[in-house]
Amino acid sequence: MNFIDRAIGWVSPAAALRRVQYRRALHVAEKFSYDGAMRGRRTGGWITSNSDANRETFGSMVWLRDRARDLARNNPYATKALSELVGAQIGTGIIPRANTGDDKLNVLIDQKFERWATDCDADGQFDFFGIQWQVARAVAESGECIVRFRQRRPGDGIDVPFQLQVLEPDYLDHNKTLSLDTGTIIEGVQFDKIGRRVAYWMFGNHPGCLTLTNWQAGFISKPIPAESVLHVYKKDRPGQVRGVTWLAPVILKLRDLDEYEDAELVRKKIEACFAAFVISPDGSMMNLTETSTDPITNLPTEFLEPGVIKRLRPGEDVKFGAPANSAGYRDYRATQLGSVAAGLTLPYELLTGDMSAVNYSSFRGGMLGFRNTIEAYRWLCLVPQLLLPVWKRFIDIAFIAGEIPEQNYGVRFTPPKFESVDPLKDAMAEKVSLRTGALTWPEMVASHGQDPDGQLRELIAWNKKFDDGGVILDGDPRRTSDRGQINVPNKTQSPELEKDGDK
Repeated sequence: MNFIDRAIGWVSPAAALRRVQYRRALHVAEKFSYDGAMRGRRTGGWITSNSDANRETFGSMVWLRDRARDLARNNPYATKALSELVGAQIGTGIIPRANTGDDKLNVLIDQKFERWATDCDADGQFDFFGIQWQVARAVAESGECIVRFRQRRPGDGIDVPFQLQVLEPDYLDHNKTLSLDTGTIIEGVQFDKIGRRVAYWMFGNHPGCLTLTNWQAGFISKPIPAESVLHVYKKDRPGQVRGVTWLAPVILKLRDLDEYEDAELVRKKIEACFAAFVISPDGSMMNLTETSTDPITNLPTEFLEPGVIKRLRPGEDVKFGAPANSAGYRDYRATQLGSVAAGLTLPYELLTGDMSAVNYSSFRGGMLGFRNTIEAYRWLCLVPQLLLPVWKRFIDIAFIAGEIPEQNYGVRFTPPKFESVDPLKDAMAEKVSLRTGALTWPEMVASHGQDPDGQLRELIAWNKKFDDGGVILDGDPRRTSDRGQINVPNKTQSPELEKDGDK
């Protein structure tokens, strides 16, 4: 009890007792609170903040983006990580297919889209699938990407007259943050009073452009209507307006690893130098080998040659440089790269290409979690922020241009398949799932990155050609079993097949 407790005890012992009891209860409650919230020696240097996502990105976004780009240019592991992440997301492209419920309308829309997809790039260098790759790369490297809808005239030779222009996030004026009578502007994104995006404040030129035809365009931003802009980024926190590079958790580790490897390389170079030092008691110098004079110190430098035998004066001694060995380089490097891989949600083996410590089961198990991460990003970010808005804009303009008879937004997106580690085992598992009804045939075809309706049309057409030409394939389930035996004909088969089956 302290002085105050004793004083209260003289006046009211009951009140003093309650104070002691409450203090002990408070102490017990503190002991059973979260360790991470405790204040003490272990958390003394832990600086945190309760700011929202936009306040955190405001002062860090540009620095993180610039450093991530530098790593992407110069660090091999950063380059490898970005390539693996983008390749897993996009592959050769996520294919949209019309799913209106009308087969004829589906075929018409798909034909129009395939033709537009080859001319959709405003820069004239990519098709629609190349644009997907470019956007995904920019999002992973810079944290976000801007895509503008560019309306074209009917005489420009594009049946559905609009194109896509892919821009780096530098075009978005992140310093534009203020309150308006009609809403707010947060880091270049303008909102109305109920929180809807109404405009993006963008520069006419890239602020870091080598040559500016109009200097004001790179320093003065102007509002662009939100319906003409797509803002693609990974929204990690509710209310987050701008994206952050995916390399943010590992920027320092990659930088430190670069410096560590540079230091190790210098140490190896020094270790490889076979240096000899002659010590003369009288302070004079005698040539041990061929001599040259250092231009800076004006002192002789000795060189060793194979097979040379030199004599020294009495009392002279020769000492050789022996740099200390540094053990544990490989272990330290593997540990650091493991942390980098975890920060990027990327398997260690994909980041480094090192398969020495895995077998089939462990590698397949590691890939399952990575695939789930990629699938989540595809369907929760990439599709709603990029692919679906582009498809809706295509349908609207195609209808206005008279290319399609109605505005039906039904669509099915088919991503590329994940390459199998053991195709035979995966095929057998799919076969069992099909036979038990756990997997439908369209689902299986879509998981391989193909269009079920298109593949069905091809099967019907080619089966007819095989039957007309009398061609029997061992893999045709209508004709043969898995063991190569002729199947018993049924009523749905053609007379030709029945005759062949009888034979």
